[in-house]
Amino acid sequence: MKQHLQHPLFPLVRAIADEQNVRAYVIGGFVRDLLLKRPSKDIDIVVIGDGIAFAEKVAKKLRVKLSVFKNFGTAMLKYGDAEIEFVGARKESYRSHSRKPIVENGTLEDDQKRRDFTINALAIALHGSQLGELLDPFNGLHDLEHKLIRTPLDPVETFSDDPLRMMRAIRFACQLGFTIDDAAVKAIKQNTERITIISQERITDELNKIILAPKPSVGFKYLFDTGLLKKIFPLMDNLYGVEYINGKGHKDNFYHTLQVLDNVCEMGGDIWLRWAAILHDIAKPMTKRFEPGHGWTFHGHEDKGARMVPKIFGGLKLPLNEKMKFVQKMVQLHLRPIALAQEIVTDSAVRRLLFDAGDDIEALMLLCKADITTKNEYKIKKYRQNFELVQQKLKDVEERDRIRNWQPPVTGFDIMQLFGINEGREVGIIKNQIREAILEGEIPNSRQAALDFTIRKGAEIGLKVVANNI
Repeated sequence: MKQHLQHPLFPLVRAIADEQNVRAYVIGGFVRDLLLKRPSKDIDIVVIGDGIAFAEKVAKKLRVKLSVFKNFGTAMLKYGDAEIEFVGARKESYRSHSRKPIVENGTLEDDQKRRDFTINALAIALHGSQLGELLDPFNGLHDLEHKLIRTPLDPVETFSDDPLRMMRAIRFACQLGFTIDDAAVKAIKQNTERITIISQERITDELNKIILAPKPSVGFKYLFDTGLLKKIFPLMDNLYGVEYINGKGHKDNFYHTLQVLDNVCEMGGDIWLRWAAILHDIAKPMTKRFEPGHGWTFHGHEDKGARMVPKIFGGLKLPLNEKMKFVQKMVQLHLRPIALAQEIVTDSAVRRLLFDAGDDIEALMLLCKADITTKNEYKIKKYRQNFELVQQKLKDVEERDRIRNWQPPVTGFDIMQLFGINEGREVGIIKNQIREAILEGEIPNSRQAALDFTIRKGAEIGLKVVANNI
């Protein structure tokens, strides 16, 4: 492995290790990614002895700032674009009621035993004649080659000690395209209750990493099959299942949602559009009704789902800011382009969609395309043709009418000046009439047309113009 240790930090680590007669190893994710030929900017170095004292010597040589975390026995520095963490080799033991381990000094093998997975327990020596030697006591190299997620020790013990490792197992499987070992899957099923001792922030961090994976449905299927999803996100778990009445069933909204999520990922959607995909049908279980002679309906699921978004974000400790409002908007509007694609597309309907979606119209259209999960080739072709028609209409109407992120050409202040009135009901009525007239295409989206319209509407309710030069 010597020829692969190209990072400029490693010769310095070796020099200090040899000078101090200390054994040092690069371990964990950096080694895994090195073998997988993946980029990695996080480097973990284990020292047999005092990791902080060793890190201080490295930092002094590099003339960089060192951050020391004495409670954890670690120290961290930045060098180039990499973050390097130093720690003394440790062994850990746990108590059943706690996530916090009892930590003692240990050997390299002790340190490797406490790692979550065999592929993260690989170490490469950075000292003396051992330089470049791969130390692999748990056959992590074999698991890398066979794309397998496996724990170094008994998986029941591993997941009970640190339940977040269950989420990490699923996340790595999802990110790397690996399979979780059968014994590990069984152990996750046995330990789902233990996830409740982990903070919501840490759970959501792992969940977001699953969502950002190339094919997040892989992770969500593991979460569902092991029972973890019911513990961490029961609303999504509730989407599963098909009900039949009089031989009529609806689609399984859980697997439909996963297909929409994967479709959004393939189209390059960011994490917030992926969250919109996850939540777009979240209210279907609550709005599900069977109508004799018609079948299953989910009327209003988009409205109810949008109202649910702030509470869901709050519960998952996701940001309650513009990102949340974006997801809420996507959930609220996700049926609109599909409805347009199924009908004769009028300029008025397109203007209203542009008005409501604003700068998020492209994201909304991407979500709606992703929402087409039918296997019927005729329907797919028809939907795509109609979508192209809607997209062209959106482009044409926007170029002509400039409705996206629309600002009224005549403001409430203009109306008060024009008629010499104070703020009140009449101002609100006229403002709404202007907006509706523009959206319906009755008048152009221009200031003069809006002013002429305002004067006419004011006259209808007995208002006289007192200022002509506004």
